[in-house]
Amino acid sequence: MDGQHSEKSQSDTTADRTSSAMSQNPRAAQRQAGTRGNPEGDAPCPASHRISSPISRSMKDLSCMKVPQDPAHRDKQAHPTTILLCKSRSSQAALMPKEHKMFMEEAYNAAICFKMLRDLNGSDPLHLKYIIKKIKGMAYRAPNLVLETIHDYLVDNPEISSRHKFRLFHVLEAVIEASNSLEEAWQKSFMQLALENMTKSTELEEVYQDAASDVLLAICRHSWRVVAQHLETEVLTGVFPHRSLLYVMGILTSNEAIFNEGEKACWEEQLAQLAVKSVQFLNTDMWSKELLSALTKPDRTHQEQPPEKAFLFIYYGLILQAEDNSTTVRTHLRTLLDTSHQWPKQREGIALTIGLAAARHLDHVWAVLEQFGRSTPIKWSLHSFCLKNAEDLQWKWASSTILLSYGQMAVRAKAHILPWVDNILSRMVFYFHYSSWDETLKQSFLSAVLMLVGAVSRNEGAHSYEFSQVSELLDCLMVLMEKEPRDTLCTPTRQQTIHIISNLCPLPPNSKLRPPLDLEKKSQLLSTCLHSVLALPLLDVLEKHTCLFLEPPNIQTLYNKTSSALDQLLQSFIMQSPTTDELHLLLSHLYPWLASEKAQERQRAVDRSTALLRFLSHSHSLDPKEDFRRIGQLVGMLGILCQDPDRAIQQSSVEGLGHLYQLLISQTARAAPMVNAQAPKQLSPASVDGAPVWSSGDQKTAPPTPPEMTFPKDRIFQLDSSQVIKEVMKHLTKAELTDLIWTAIEGLGSASPFRVQAAADMLLTTIREHGAKLETVANLGRAIHLQLCSVCIPQAKEKALHAITLLAQNHTPELVATFLDFSVPLDSHAFCLWRALGAEQPVSRQVLAVLLAWLQERALPPGPRDSGPQPKDKPCPRSLAAMNMLHELQFAREFKKAVQEAFPQLLLALLAQLHYTLELHLPQEPHLPQEPLLPREPHLPWEPHLPQEPHLLQEPHLPQEPHLPQEPHLPQEPHLPREPYLPQEPRSAPEPQPGHEAPEAMPSPHSTSLEALKSLLSTTGHWQDFAHLELQGGWKLFSTIDTYPQGVSLLARAMVQNHCKQIKAVTSQLLPNLQSKEARERKVAILILTEFLYSPTLLEVLPRQAALIVLARSLRDPSPEVRVLSLQGLGNILFHPEKESLLRRQLPPFLDGFFQNNEQVVVQVMGTVSDVLHRLGTHSAAAQSLGVAINARSFFDDERDGIRAAAMALFGDLVAAMAGKELSSLRTQVHQSMVPLFLHLKDHCPGVVTQAKFTLYRCAVLLRWRLRHTLFCTLAWERGLSARHFLWTCLMTHSQEEFGIHLAQALSYLHSRHRHIKTWAALFIAPSTRQLPRLPRRLHHLLPPPGRVPDGEQRRHKPAVLHF
Repeated sequence: MDGQHSEKSQSDTTADRTSSAMSQNPRAAQRQAGTRGNPEGDAPCPASHRISSPISRSMKDLSCMKVPQDPAHRDKQAHPTTILLCKSRSSQAALMPKEHKMFMEEAYNAAICFKMLRDLNGSDPLHLKYIIKKIKGMAYRAPNLVLETIHDYLVDNPEISSRHKFRLFHVLEAVIEASNSLEEAWQKSFMQLALENMTKSTELEEVYQDAASDVLLAICRHSWRVVAQHLETEVLTGVFPHRSLLYVMGILTSNEAIFNEGEKACWEEQLAQLAVKSVQFLNTDMWSKELLSALTKPDRTHQEQPPEKAFLFIYYGLILQAEDNSTTVRTHLRTLLDTSHQWPKQREGIALTIGLAAARHLDHVWAVLEQFGRSTPIKWSLHSFCLKNAEDLQWKWASSTILLSYGQMAVRAKAHILPWVDNILSRMVFYFHYSSWDETLKQSFLSAVLMLVGAVSRNEGAHSYEFSQVSELLDCLMVLMEKEPRDTLCTPTRQQTIHIISNLCPLPPNSKLRPPLDLEKKSQLLSTCLHSVLALPLLDVLEKHTCLFLEPPNIQTLYNKTSSALDQLLQSFIMQSPTTDELHLLLSHLYPWLASEKAQERQRAVDRSTALLRFLSHSHSLDPKEDFRRIGQLVGMLGILCQDPDRAIQQSSVEGLGHLYQLLISQTARAAPMVNAQAPKQLSPASVDGAPVWSSGDQKTAPPTPPEMTFPKDRIFQLDSSQVIKEVMKHLTKAELTDLIWTAIEGLGSASPFRVQAAADMLLTTIREHGAKLETVANLGRAIHLQLCSVCIPQAKEKALHAITLLAQNHTPELVATFLDFSVPLDSHAFCLWRALGAEQPVSRQVLAVLLAWLQERALPPGPRDSGPQPKDKPCPRSLAAMNMLHELQFAREFKKAVQEAFPQLLLALLAQLHYTLELHLPQEPHLPQEPLLPREPHLPWEPHLPQEPHLLQEPHLPQEPHLPQEPHLPQEPHLPREPYLPQEPRSAPEPQPGHEAPEAMPSPHSTSLEALKSLLSTTGHWQDFAHLELQGGWKLFSTIDTYPQGVSLLARAMVQNHCKQIKAVTSQLLPNLQSKEARERKVAILILTEFLYSPTLLEVLPRQAALIVLARSLRDPSPEVRVLSLQGLGNILFHPEKESLLRRQLPPFLDGFFQNNEQVVVQVMGTVSDVLHRLGTHSAAAQSLGVAINARSFFDDERDGIRAAAMALFGDLVAAMAGKELSSLRTQVHQSMVPLFLHLKDHCPGVVTQAKFTLYRCAVLLRWRLRHTLFCTLAWERGLSARHFLWTCLMTHSQEEFGIHLAQALSYLHSRHRHIKTWAALFIAPSTRQLPRLPRRLHHLLPPPGRVPDGEQRRHKPAVLHF
């Protein structure tokens, strides 16, 4: 203890202390020598002349303070209570005032320092820390003063305690390090002091020795060569060096801060020479045993190795390296390997010694390692030998030592290692696969591979070698990465593994490892590395996994280093192959992560992409001859991420686009230094005031230098994301723009709402800016349709459809052809695309024109042998798909005006298409069972469903359905059912309902064509023409090829009779069709033309003589049908006026024929009269009309069904022929026919019902009833009470003057033989009687009792009907 060492007593004279200090204090000796020339200074100062230094009273009080009487601090009493300075009188007299002041300040500081050195012997840790801090601060201001004071204190107090001296050594070390220079005298004095105490044994043991050694190391900072010389002398004495010497040499070897620039190599050279001189000691048993004992001595801590032991491994390796005898080398290495391998630092030291020995004895070192690898302990460890005792632990990680030894061999052998690389790699791979796998082996494997790869990469001759084991090594590295925990980041394993892979393809092209990585292997490496890093959880989650660690790693730092290693890997690949294909390969592996649903994965991926683009932009690494291709996908991905909810991702994405813009500019400039007019358009130069202006698209300026171009590249980072995207787009080719659009379309199907919205914005922006120059728009349109079904955001869907609208401005034919492919069957999403296609009026016209063109691209009809059923899986031709779309688009508001304008073309095309579908002999949809037809006119074959849009058939401002009127008034139009062929939305294939099977077949082409023709008439305002065919069942005529001409003629006749406004337009359109190559088109044209000859409007377009020429030309048509129809047209009364009188003269004999007994003859005669009336046309026989009407009416109630139907048909034809002529007598007949026609709506014969409906409608038109459209709908489809009510209301409202006649007629039908007509009459009479204040008495007996109907029909009707 400190108290056990007595110091000098205070009784020692000051003169003795002064003389002793002078003898050992160089500076004091110098001062004494300087005074010898002074007569008054050549003798020492006597004791009586000593004076106290002029210290202030406070300082004196401080110096006279009594120390505590603690036994542990008894040595403090030995110190004098005052500090006296000896000076001769002559010296003091010679001092000037200024020098005297400086002297006194120096003396004062020395006294303070002396006092603090003495106080280092205290025990208060805080006070000691404070003292040491103060002394260090004084040393930085006056190091020499502190050094002198420490020296004097040590000399004056040689018996101070070891602990006190230990603290003084620490202070002395700090003071020497703080000194800018150290005088030679001080160096020798303190070096001697350190050497004496380095080997001194005290109770502090190694701590005391290390403190003295640190003083020597501090001296090395000023003069390391002198210290090294002393160390070499001590080491080469033949005695094994003391640990303190090895400690100093270890610090010198490991700490480069001690040396100045270039001095470390000198020290290493001197150390190598020392090793050469120490070779002789290997054969000394005592020296060797002490060496091995020192190497195997357990460390204080197993995590850190003391410097002396670390140096000893180096020293041992250098000695073995210098040894010439290979046997000796092998013996020592095997002896070293037989020691324990339990601790990591021990394994590293053994590997270092082996590596140093391999620098000169590579073959022998390899042989020793091979022999050691085949030893029994190693085999046990490789086969997972069960450890039974503690001694077995020394072999558990022996394979780790071998791996580290291979790595050190590679580092130390340098160029000599190249032929051994494959052998070393094979052994590393072997130990990787067959060792007991744990964290220790993993780190050893990585460290060894890092050393090997680093050594090979630094060797210039590596490019001439081909290493066959690289592929196996990469497999091991990938396995290592895959085994890393997915949710933790606690070790630098990922960083080291990626760093190894990066070094396998070093940056210098001429020093890369061969063979180079193939594409598949490189792709696997990229996928594994990216997944291992980018898929990590958030950093907060990673930190939670380390909360229980004793020394948790810095997760942020560890992740940053791992990310930097990943960036270096990507850069290494691109530097190895600086092509755009390589860039595309790297980016293609990042794309899935850029589209990840997790924000942290997107952020990491975009950071990696931005870092790679930044590197390429700044390094100009890409080959300027390379065409920058396939970059559109990257622009799309980054552009979408510019709208990411994460702000950091937004900023990084915009930065990445900015670097990409710079890269595009640089590539363009490097490829063509003299940029001409063909250079890509750049941002326009800044305006006069410095603000940027946008390029108008016609500026073609050449940049003076590549970095600046026409716009400062740095300005791109000042723009917002949308502007940056637009600027980057300007430098993309058509193919790249297409890739960009594909990326945006793919983003529409994302599950992230922001990606869908951003993708829609990107798609719309790209097509708006560059849609005109895009190619392969057909595939783009098909892809948009596929993605549209998954878009649930209305705004995004609207933008995607708007993009289609813009794209259609320049690519209508391609889009129409593409949309036709997926429009059969038509779903709602496809219909939205069609509507978007025609959102602009000019484009909608073009769409219809293209559809009509596709409609005419018909396949040849099958021959007789091909008349069988077509296979179900045969795709529909585009012609039939165009037919379907022409049908559906008639209900889209975007095409309403275009359809109306194209009515003539559509009418003729649809009629020709109907003929074509009949020629195909395709299976048609099953029809409902048909009722017997009358010979003259067909009836309606099916009961239609309700249409979806009644407003397309009804007149505007239809009132609500009325209640039963109590008084006669103008009825309001009731709510009517809707037709099946007028849907607002496209009709897609019906979805199967629970318990029902899905329909197997789609509507046939023929039915679709027919429905399209119907909808064309109804949606374009030609409902009167539609009504003519609907009420008389004329649509059935289009069901067979034989009756097809009758159907066309009937439609054309309806147009003439209804004075259709499109007759002139249709005529102008059909004239060119008469010259068509298609026989069906000529046939349709001649059929319509022959009927239009009865319209006066025809002559406005086609004069009489021109019509003759057209018909005469058609007589030479190849088709017999066309020739026959042309001949019939030439027989028209228009060309033969003399036929008018002839036909009129034939009417009376025909009327007499009505009274024949043969029903068939009567029906044919009535049909002939109808034909005569039609042929007369506008020259109708008004004089005979009354007779025809009376005779026809007389047969309304004939018992024969055929005659009743024929009579009603004749009466209707007469009414149509007399339309527009004011004949009061005929109007009377019409009024008198209304009730019979009304009641015969319940006739048992369907043919009679059909003719009753059509004739009733014709009479209503003649009488100019209101709500004729509603009347038509009621007659065509209504079957309930509302229909009866409406018809009764119309009749009563428009025929009040004939009310009595109607009532009398109804009363007469109460005695009809047909019970349905009797019931209908009774139901008609009941409400009618309420309209009379009083009924004539003579009619009372004819009325049925209240609440009863004839023949017991009461049971067949509901109470509401009886009330009606």
